[in-house]
Amino acid sequence: MSQQAGAEWRNYVSVFCASSALVIAAVTALNYQVDPYLTHQWQTQQLQQLRPGREKLSAWGKTYALAKFKPTVLYVGNSRTELGLPTRATPFADLDVFNGALSGASLGDAMAMVDHAEKVGQLKTLVWGIDAPSFTMEIGNTDFDRELVANGPLYLWRRTLINVRRAFAFDMTADSIRVLRGTFGSVCHSSLASYGQRDDACVHERIEGLGGTGAAIVPRVREYLRGAGPTDEAMRALDRSMANVCGAGTRVRLYLNPTHAMTADALYWAGKWPPMEAWQRSLASMGQRYRAAGCDMRIFDFSGFNSVTTEAIPQVSKQPAMRYYWETSHYRSNVGSMVLARMFGGGDVPADFGAELSPESVEAHQAAVRLARERYHHAHPAETSMVRSVVAER
Repeated sequence: MSQQAGAEWRNYVSVFCASSALVIAAVTALNYQVDPYLTHQWQTQQLQQLRPGREKLSAWGKTYALAKFKPTVLYVGNSRTELGLPTRATPFADLDVFNGALSGASLGDAMAMVDHAEKVGQLKTLVWGIDAPSFTMEIGNTDFDRELVANGPLYLWRRTLINVRRAFAFDMTADSIRVLRGTFGSVCHSSLASYGQRDDACVHERIEGLGGTGAAIVPRVREYLRGAGPTDEAMRALDRSMANVCGAGTRVRLYLNPTHAMTADALYWAGKWPPMEAWQRSLASMGQRYRAAGCDMRIFDFSGFNSVTTEAIPQVSKQPAMRYYWETSHYRSNVGSMVLARMFGGGDVPADFGAELSPESVEAHQAAVRLARERYHHAHPAETSMVRSVVAER
């Protein structure tokens, strides 16, 4: 290659590299500015704009919001807590509350969110929704990269670099363009607009997409039953997490989610009832141990068969929707308000809804639930038959 040709080639490569760098910088700047997934927004105008019903990168938005908001009350758990626990609640009328629950979250995801909140904020009260099937250390929410969890000072500075890096992505570019063109979607508000709780309009759109509440009943029972929990590994991990939380002086309320009675019945017919009861006894013992050490920890069971969870499904009631449930797996905010009222006071709650678990009470409580289960089978033969059909598929 001649000297002139070599110089021309070097010039070409230089121009190409410079042009590529400019394109990358422009795309990254566009995506970061538009921020279609709200990865770095808190109390901005973007949060008030209507968006698609499905939230993408919710863990990114919530971890950033926690670092900016620094709530004193935090909810964690999976989508049941995210949809069901209202951040505007009577027990916390004058407090800063944030719902940090994530769709599909496992116990491990919730623990990571708690760890993050403790490092970036001033947590005083922790409300944690749990379920037997999702009580594992698996990563349930695949968007929750552990890099998003604070691990020291200067979190927001480090987070900016993470956000910038994520901004150079094809999916974000495509959605940034849709936002600018006005075609991104306008179904509901981001959960960040309601301090972490999902907008009912988002949930309604999702349910309608499944064919309505009635059509979602059996698939949600089937989905609930797939969980591998509870596991011993998760129980040990929760114990370690509680040691840290209690050591910081945080008030703790753990609660078993009030999923519809059909989900509890599915555990029974699938042979998962004994492990579930053993798990409850372990939770009761753990709570007693931490209370004896001076921690304000209480554990409540809202699951099973009670006047809330045994609500008739559309196939039986002939109504298109349910009063307490979106479908069998997710409860509405009116149920979440009762959960908070039972644990903290401040509202009317059915007498049979929510029992505190302690070593002294757990055996009697479990015996009462077993009796209620038998009554449910007699009073709800259609639901029982549907559950048994789901279990028979396994």
